[in-house]
Order: sequence, then structure tokens, then C-alpha cells
Amino acid sequence: MDPVIVVGAGPVGLTLALTLARREVRVVVLDETPADGTGEEERPARTAVLRPDTAEMLERLGCALEGGTRWTGWRTLRRRAVAAQVPFAEPRRPAGADGAEEAAEEAVTAPQEAREVSPLHLPQHALTRELRAALARRSGVRIVPGGHLDSLRQDSAGITAHTRGSNGGHWRGSYLVGCDGARSTVRKLLGARFPGRTAVERYAVAALRTELPWPGEAVLHRSPPRGGEVTARPLPDGVWRLDWLLPPGGDLVTPDALLTLVRDSLSTWCGEVPPYELLDTGVHAVHHRLTRRMRTGRAFLAGDAAHLLGALGTQGLDEGLRDAENLAWKLALAWHHGASETLLDSYQAERRGAIVARLRAADRALTAVRSSGGWHTARRALVPGAVRGHDELLTDGHLGRGTLAAPPVYDRTPLAPAGPPTGAVPVATAPGDPVEDVPVTAPDGSVVGLRERLGGDLLVVLVAPGTGVWERRHWLGAGLMPGLSAAIGALPMRAELLVAEAYPGASAHTVLMVRPDGHLVAAMAGVRPAELYACADAVRGGSATPRGQAAGAEGAEGGSDGEGGGAGRAGDPDGAPSEATANR
Repeated sequence: MDPVIVVGAGPVGLTLALTLARREVRVVVLDETPADGTGEEERPARTAVLRPDTAEMLERLGCALEGGTRWTGWRTLRRRAVAAQVPFAEPRRPAGADGAEEAAEEAVTAPQEAREVSPLHLPQHALTRELRAALARRSGVRIVPGGHLDSLRQDSAGITAHTRGSNGGHWRGSYLVGCDGARSTVRKLLGARFPGRTAVERYAVAALRTELPWPGEAVLHRSPPRGGEVTARPLPDGVWRLDWLLPPGGDLVTPDALLTLVRDSLSTWCGEVPPYELLDTGVHAVHHRLTRRMRTGRAFLAGDAAHLLGALGTQGLDEGLRDAENLAWKLALAWHHGASETLLDSYQAERRGAIVARLRAADRALTAVRSSGGWHTARRALVPGAVRGHDELLTDGHLGRGTLAAPPVYDRTPLAPAGPPTGAVPVATAPGDPVEDVPVTAPDGSVVGLRERLGGDLLVVLVAPGTGVWERRHWLGAGLMPGLSAAIGALPMRAELLVAEAYPGASAHTVLMVRPDGHLVAAMAGVRPAELYACADAVRGGSATPRGQAAGAEGAEGGSDGEGGGAGRAGDPDGAPSEATANR
């Protein structure tokens, strides 16, 4: 089987390659960066804020992420007063066998606020370095530097990419994923439109080393006495990243103007300007764009190549990493066993749907909070009946909560069963939602967090209170376990059996089926082999097409997005001519 080709060696492309390699899929990464590394920049002001779910995914893949920091809390200031404060808990460590029962009780009974975990904040070059180090420990991955993609050709058996440059050549793959950024060459070659809005918000950015009054805390300051809205987020070694929201328009931000912003903010917070070392500065604009197609035959788009977002504290990189997690298990299934069109199409259906919801929520909030009299509208239209203020609404985007930034829900996925299976029971997690991280016991006796088992096979979890007090040899052959083990062995895709002492909202003998990316498929009462089979068959998208025929020549010449094909390229922000489509 030909390898999967990943175009682009940024965080999203490297994460996808690492996830596929973990599933024993061969990968070729086409990296335009020169082999001597001269194309890589270390920019302290270019940082990534990873939500708990995306940071946890990277840690499962073997990334140490030691170059980042977690915040002790978040505070929102309005003028000179504290409008909101959020304390953060330490990330929950894997539960050992001795503490499994206590951890399970905590997971079920603790209030949500007490369990909120800080995002992880780190320089983007540190993230890239950790991903490359993790990839270096994996076999089956080849990174090819110094080549620029200039054509694609698809057929019924695979896809061929041609690159030019110091390491140019023809590269044959089973599938190809464009993770090559906002000016994606892959997207242009596929003729996929990229409509949206430019410069939704603009920010001036500075990274500096200093001491601020809130060590370890991140701060959003709205309407400060001097200057405009600003965020301050700590990094390791006493470094802070500061972002100032700029007025609408494209006025040039001069070095003197940026230094004025730094000094105004520091003097407001500290009473006078404390000693500081300015490490890096920049200006960036937030664009909101979404491609019409994330799949064309055997070619896919992920990360900034597929969508741009980031207003109101939301994080585009988070969504790119979620693309990689969603696509990797589907491509791995296709690579090893063949895939149905339903499975491959589900990537676009799920991820594009999630981004559409995110962009709509941001657009509604932007219209309200950035316009004249907007806060009255925000309170009335965005959070009807809620007692929280508008500052908390903005906090959601920064902390990964609510419609602006919470982990996605795939409740309208084509991979869901045709209807609720017989014996379906409600639990605290709805089908399509991410599962809670409760302690589980594997058949080998190890006790870990449920989410630590993600990224591999389908998971089937039996809720069986009391198993923790019995030796494994007793409960493996008792009660529902033999029948459940037999049912799992007959499923149309590989699955791992786990046992939980408890799960929020679940009664004893509830059986949960969980996708490899952590979204609940169904919860059923007792062992139901036929229903379990039907759910697993839905997750794999039904019967697979033989590998030589999957995702055939439909996209051989770039395909059509159903809106005029190449004629629709006016929506591409790069203004690329229609001749840039594949195989010209």
C-alpha cells in the first residue's frame, strides 16, 4: 500500500503524520522548508494556546510539551475592577489501581467548575520541535524537505504529487492531505473555493520578559484607562505575550506606537513602567474563511488550508489539530482495510460542520460586542436568560468553553446508527459528544483514564460497580463479561474492552461505545450483540470499498465543488488564476 502524503510540516501536518504512524500507516511529509532549517523561525511572539483536549491528544502521541506553561488562573478586568476570575485545577493524572475508586467518585460528583483545567501556552516553534522529536522516534515516516508542490494527479488506485526544488520529484501515495497553511497550494490545485472575510480583527503583539502583578495568571483587560483591550498571557521563564486589539482599519502600527502600547499597559498594571526586556513584536490580522470542500477524491484539506478563524480569543490551531485527530483514524482504517465513501466523506461533514458552527457563533458575538450599543444586544440576543455578563462571554473564547471554543459535537454525523439502538439509555454524555475522562480497567489489569485509550481502536466500556475490589481473574469470567467479550470479537472493526466503576449518569451494566477520537456512539443497557455490531458498522461507514477502488478517479482533475468548479475561484483570497488547478 502506498504511503499517505502529508503536504506541510507545521503543527497540523506533523500531528497528522504522528497520529498515522502510531496506527502503523506509512507517511511521507513534503516540507517546503530547506533541509538546512533556514526556513524555520523562532518567534517568541508567535505562540499557541492549546485547549485541554488538544494538549491531551498531543501528550498521548508522545509529545513532552515541556516548553509550555499552564496558567494558575484567568482574570477579566474591566476598567480598574475585576469582572471575572477562573481558578484552574492541575491536569488530572492517570489513576493508579489503588486510587481508581476515589478517582471515579471524583469524576462523577465534582462540579464542573472545580475540574476546569488551564489551556497550555507555548511558543509555536517549541511545539513544532516537540512534534519533530516525537516523529523521530517513530518508524515509517519520511520527511522530505526542500520541495515545492506544483501538480497533483489522481486515479482509481492512488494519487501522485510532483514537487520541484532541491528535493523535487514524483511522490506516489494512497491519499494526500494538504496541511500547507492559509495560502495552500493543495487547495489551489484542487480548485476548492475559500470564501470568507478578511481582517475580522487586527492585533498588535509583543513578547517581553518582565514581572506583572499576577504571576502565573492570564489576564483580559477590557476598557483599560489607557490604550485598548489587551490580553496578557504568561509563558515560561518570566516571559509574557501581550495582544492589543487594534481599531478597525489598516493603519500602520509603527515601532513607536507599539512601544507606547507596552508602556501604557505596564504602567496601568504596575503603577509605573517596570524593567522589561522586549523580545519580539508583530501585527496580525484574524481572517474568517472556510473552504467549500475538505475532500476531493483521495485528497483532503486540514488546518489553515481548510479554514481560518481566531476572533474573540478562539484558536485556529486547536481546530487544525482536531482535523488531524478526526481524519487520522479514518485514513488508517482505509489504509489497512479499505473504506466506504461514507467514512471518507464523514471527515468533511463533521469537521466542516463544526467550523461552520464556530464561525457563526463568532460572527454573532462580533456583531454584538464590537458594535455601538452591542453589549445590550449581547445580553439580550446571545445569552438570553443568563446572569453572566458580557465579559464572561469573551472569556469563553479564550478558555475553550461554550459555542465559541468548546470541543466539537458530532451529533449529525453520517457515522451515527440509523436510529437509537434497541436498549439505548441516556447518560450524562449525549451521542456525538466527547466522553468524560473516568478511570477504566483494561483486560490486562491496568487502570488508566478513559481518554488515555483514545487514538487506537473502537472502545467498548462496561459500567460495573464493584469490579475494583475483585481480582481480575474473578470478574473476567463472571456476569456480563464473557458475553460482552464474545460480542466484541464479532464486531466488523477492532475494539478494546474496558471496565469502569462508574460513568456520569450511567447505571450498572450500561455499555458505552466510543469512537477512536473520543466521541460517544451509543449507550445501551446490558450486552446486545446485534446492536453493538450495528453501531460499529455505522462507525466504519458500512462495508468498505476494496482498497484499489476506494476514493476513485472522481477527483482526478481537481473535481467540482458543485458551485461552478474552477469558475468559483473568485472566492479564493489569494486570487490564484483558474489555470492553477491540478495537472495543468
